[in-house]
Amino acid sequence: MAGPVDLAAEKFQTLLVEERKDRVVVLLNRPEVRNAIDQQMVDELHVVCAALEQDPSVLIIAGVDGVFASGADIAQLRERRRDDALQGINSTIFVRIAKLPMPVIAALDGYCLGGGAELAYAADFRIGTSSVLIGNPETGLGILAAAGASWRLKELVGEPVAKQVLLAGKILTAEEALAVNLITEIHDAPELMDAAHSLADRIARQDPLAVRITKSVFHAPAEAHPVIDQLAQGILFESEAKFDRMQQFLDKKTEKKTAKRTDQHDGTN
Repeated sequence: MAGPVDLAAEKFQTLLVEERKDRVVVLLNRPEVRNAIDQQMVDELHVVCAALEQDPSVLIIAGVDGVFASGADIAQLRERRRDDALQGINSTIFVRIAKLPMPVIAALDGYCLGGGAELAYAADFRIGTSSVLIGNPETGLGILAAAGASWRLKELVGEPVAKQVLLAGKILTAEEALAVNLITEIHDAPELMDAAHSLADRIARQDPLAVRITKSVFHAPAEAHPVIDQLAQGILFESEAKFDRMQQFLDKKTEKKTAKRTDQHDGTN
């Protein structure tokens, strides 16, 4: 069994990693190639995932210098052959990110193309700036978007838009991505990370165990329902947080009723 991962002790070359009490912030940091995803970045993202699997927390992913990620590193990609494709280098890390216990927020700015787009598709939430350009130009390079776009994008935006992107090379602007709910918010660039943290704050106000289990049930295959829902609810019905949070709700409701009666009584004197 792998030992605990201490992100603070890791020497990252392609990522900037910040740990907070209830979240981890990862910035893709290869500005010289517009944050293109190379093997080193994939390896370092695996380290981050290992830490978050051991100690679940919200993950915020963004890029540096006004770019999320321009895609996979084309210089490396050109040299890859059949055996490299069969290893699923990028698809494996994106699946791992999608399966993290707590939600993943992708904060997008500028180019979000190819493998960068597929990384964004693996997140639970995508917010962006007005300069976002998102899409999959892989067929123009003689390959396909094989790290998740060929099936995730259809689930996210529907078949007609997905085919425009995957088969015709359409690059979506921020407004177009917002219109099909590929991103859910547009912010000015200076406010993007604040917005990501605001979303993380909303998640943090929920019960962590309930969030984790809800994410798992949400992504369960259709044939697993409703049994998985009932089993998951059975676990949560026994949690201390359920009793504490519901009691707090009832106490607040009682306090409001008491205060209302007091106000009405005072108004009659």
